[in-house]
Amino acid sequence: MSQIVQDSMIESPGVMTPTSQDAAESLPLEQPPKLKGRKRILQGLQRISSSPSLAKIGRTPPSSYRSGNKASMSCVSLTSPISSHGHSYGNSYSSQSSAGFSTAPTSVAGTPGIDSVHNDPRVRIRIMNGNDSTGYFPQSLTSVPLPEEVRVTPKDIHLSHTLVEPVSGPVPKAKERKRRENFDFWGEMPHEIKVQILSFLGPKHVVKCSLVSKAWHKMCFDGQLWMNIDTEEYYRQISSSSLVKIMTAAGPFIKDLNLRGCVQMRERWINDGQKLSELCRNLENFSLEGCRIDRSTVHYFLLRNSRLVHINISGLSTINNSTMKIIAQACHLLEHLNVSWCQHVDTFGLHNVIQSCTKLSDLRAGEIRGFNDTSFALSLFETNRLERLVASHCVDLDDDFLKLLIQGLDPEIDPLTDIPIVPPRKLRHLDISRCRSLTDSGIQSLDHNVPYLSGLQLSHIDSLTDSALTTLLPTTPLLTHLDLEELDELTNTTLQNIAQSPCAPLLEHLNVSYCESLSDAGMLPLIKACPSLQSLIMDNTRISDLSLVEAAAQLRLRDRCSRPPLPSSPHPPKQKPKITLTLVAYDCANVTWTGVREILSRNAEPNRLRIISLKCFYGYQDTVKEHTKRVLRGDSPAAERLERKWGEYMVASEEAGAAGAGARRRRRRAREAAMVHADEEEGGPRGGRRRARSGGCVVM
Repeated sequence: MSQIVQDSMIESPGVMTPTSQDAAESLPLEQPPKLKGRKRILQGLQRISSSPSLAKIGRTPPSSYRSGNKASMSCVSLTSPISSHGHSYGNSYSSQSSAGFSTAPTSVAGTPGIDSVHNDPRVRIRIMNGNDSTGYFPQSLTSVPLPEEVRVTPKDIHLSHTLVEPVSGPVPKAKERKRRENFDFWGEMPHEIKVQILSFLGPKHVVKCSLVSKAWHKMCFDGQLWMNIDTEEYYRQISSSSLVKIMTAAGPFIKDLNLRGCVQMRERWINDGQKLSELCRNLENFSLEGCRIDRSTVHYFLLRNSRLVHINISGLSTINNSTMKIIAQACHLLEHLNVSWCQHVDTFGLHNVIQSCTKLSDLRAGEIRGFNDTSFALSLFETNRLERLVASHCVDLDDDFLKLLIQGLDPEIDPLTDIPIVPPRKLRHLDISRCRSLTDSGIQSLDHNVPYLSGLQLSHIDSLTDSALTTLLPTTPLLTHLDLEELDELTNTTLQNIAQSPCAPLLEHLNVSYCESLSDAGMLPLIKACPSLQSLIMDNTRISDLSLVEAAAQLRLRDRCSRPPLPSSPHPPKQKPKITLTLVAYDCANVTWTGVREILSRNAEPNRLRIISLKCFYGYQDTVKEHTKRVLRGDSPAAERLERKWGEYMVASEEAGAAGAGARRRRRRAREAAMVHADEEEGGPRGGRRRARSGGCVVM
């Protein structure tokens, strides 16, 4: 170190040390005496406080060396007050050997310890003063620099400030939480949270939980858990006493009550019917379809639930027109009413409901008498609120009633188009199947008057021909469901009209089963023109393998066109295919195993997202089901193997039935192919060996 910076020099307080060299040379060099007792303890404490290891634990430097956390201590004072502890062994020098220099230990880490060479009596001590020939120690020198390896750098100061933050006041003591003894987690939980947890269980599991204890029994029959009682899944397992208990406990909380098929309540309705109706006063949806219930109990429920929106009492033999009158008087918010197959209800009782229930939009009155009543038809025409009308199996419904329902009485006729000028009907679904009194004239009254129609069922009307639909289909652009089952007079012209109509892109379900005059000539253009088709029922028709092949090709084309863009990840998850088209083609004489195999091969193609579900000849159906199962789980190789083995088996079977030479060999091949196909259909041979099969025993 060539020079001493003057800024780092500090003035030592107290008496200045002598600078005479003669005085220093006259000092005797003697070994300090060995201390005992109290002085020895104090000497040890001094040595510990001056140890160099204190610098490694981030000791906070004195405040005199702090200046914006940027300064560092680079020197130590040589003139300080004399230590009150007397002589210090190891950390400072005796007053005799230092010629009056301060011997008190400093607070700076790095002060020499007991192992320092300065404590060796054999070492010659040289007293430096201002008369040094080198000029390194000037006369006014009062401090010397510390070695670099023991200096405290700004980095060490910042680290010490980070580790040890100054505390202005006393540190508050953290409060220790006492652990509660015998803490019952479920018992201390709020009741609302318990009910919310139990709401995730099904009705059967909630009833089982009620057997745990009395507290659980009370909690499981809380009314908040039984706001919706739907017994459709378990109506055969639940007893009448349990049903009564649930309804009694939940009473005012119940909003949806579906007791469809609960015939075990027959005796309980007689005894507890009035009591249950008094408790259940907030019903909105009420279904008693198929129940054995007396008429008075039904009337109690209807009179005490004025907020009913959905009523389903179909199939009840005890219901009559008086029940309809009560509905008209008490249920003004009614939107859905189902009275199908109620033997003692006719259109006279329904007329009151139509007039009083101004929000009624769904009326299901299948197999109801009186559909030739003109006043009822005019009432439906004038209100024009129905969006769904189900009048299937109504033998009284004829062309005149349908014309009054759609066009009204004596409508104004447009002189240019001969079309009645009436407001369009709001009907979206019309079911008049099995109304055998209808003809083409009645169906043609729907032309241009039902623009919102999306579902039309005309099955089992023997007198309908192609002319009934020729003018109707172009005026129903929103048609998605069309049921034409067992219309013997229909031909391929109807299918071609459907393919050319504006509803073709939206058509999803078509049923033409038992229309024996339909063939590939009408089915092929229909399949090409209906990209949204999801269900096509064409059993007992004259279609052939061409229709199946065309359906498979069209679905493959749509699958490629609608494939999503490639994902950004290098290994995206593989998507499994889904059934998007269902074909029913059994009992079709012209459909062979070749067309069925074409659909199977298309389904098993790699990276397919859309496949066909096929229902065909019962001899092929097991193979088709197994093949579809493998495709749906993503096992395309196994599906391809099954399709190939089945094809080999079918070829061998046809060859075995051929006449001529080699018949025995062909029959043997057919048997082998049948065994291979059977093994593959059952999941492959076990352990590489076929399962043993016996031809069975014959009892003579």
